Amino acid sequence: MQFRTLIAITGTIITLMGSCVALADLKMGVFPRRPVAVTHKFFKPLAEKLSQELGEPVQLFVAKDFKSFWQKVENKEYDLVHYNQYHYLLSQKSQGYKVIAVNEEFGSSQISGALSVRKDSGFGAVTDLKGKTILFGGGKKAMGSYIAVTAILKSNGLEAEKDYQVKFAKNPPSAVIGVFNKAAAAAGSGDVILKVGAVKKKIDVSQMTILANSEKFIHLPWAVKGDMPADKADKIAAVMTGLKASDPAVLKSAKVTNFVAASDADFVKVREIVKYVTGEEL
Repeated sequence: MQFRTLIAITGTIITLMGSCVALADLKMGVFPRRPVAVTHKFFKPLAEKLSQELGEPVQLFVAKDFKSFWQKVENKEYDLVHYNQYHYLLSQKSQGYKVIAVNEEFGSSQISGALSVRKDSGFGAVTDLKGKTILFGGGKKAMGSYIAVTAILKSNGLEAEKDYQVKFAKNPPSAVIGVFNKAAAAAGSGDVILKVGAVKKKIDVSQMTILANSEKFIHLPWAVKGDMPADKADKIAAVMTGLKASDPAVLKSAKVTNFVAASDADFVKVREIVKYVTGEEL
């Protein structure tokens, strides 16, 4: 009797384990470009849409900061991940992630780094920032708000810590808000920063101006794990790039005008800028 009971219990455990495997969540990670709560709100509809279309749970993860986010990327904890262009290059080389799409924001699938200053600052050229403090959004892995902006400064003969002081804000909006409040002379961010709702709510953007832009490059990417089955990766890409026709409300929530199909070949300019600034061959 005890033997039969043991067999029955074992069978139940195996069944439950099988169910857990079948219902394992697809983990979608989004980098902390914006505050955590805001990011959850923006991307929850996308997670729900993908779950519906894929027929499996999709769980949204938003790290509290860039450091913890990157640790999860390095550990390959995300099946689908949204991050910046430099993140993609690093994860493609070391973790095998594959790009499937990029953002289109304000009607463009390209972006550039930007240096923004107060209009009353008196700065008319990048060289005017010599000896000043520049507040970059994020950290040294931030493509648009640090690497591309550093390229602007380098091309104008300015070297970090020698010709200007480097400080970091939690994210690009915080950098621009900090400069508006005179915490630094200039802010490093993406070129659309003064159009971002979260920034416009906090400061009078009419008092800010873009001092200089970097060369344009492909927008923020979405990538999948390298070992994800091709048909599943294709399905995710098809759902995302089809949202403009099928469910534009999801795009509106994510604050994008579209998701555009992309491949590794679209990152040539990103690689050029990264090599110019860091010397890395990615």
